[in-house]
Amino acid sequence: MLFGLKEKVVWLTSLTLTLGALASEPGIGAQEQTKRKVVKKVQAVYPAVANRLNLTGTVKLLVQITPDGKVKSVHATGGNAVLVSAAENAVKQWIFEPAQKETSETVEVKFARP
Repeated sequence: MLFGLKEKVVWLTSLTLTLGALASEPGIGAQEQTKRKVVKKVQAVYPAVANRLNLTGTVKLLVQITPDGKVKSVHATGGNAVLVSAAENAVKQWIFEPAQKETSETVEVKFARP
């Protein structure tokens, strides 16, 4: 049986909404996102090679934080590869306020020429 365009759109929309709802359920691959305050922030060092290449931009990172506020892991989700390492190195040294459980935060590190 072939579906018309309208039926395909309805089916795809329904599938997308269902998958989105499942992904947001706790324990099914979704991490609770909160806004934990940064207690200690280390500034990223602007890489010399980025300066020579006139690179600027923003690096987006997904940061896993332990209940005591230490950074457990950092994963780049966007940004120039030349800037990612500097951003990761800085954020790994950050300390967040304590919380009841492990959380994840999306962090943006902005780079501009000095």
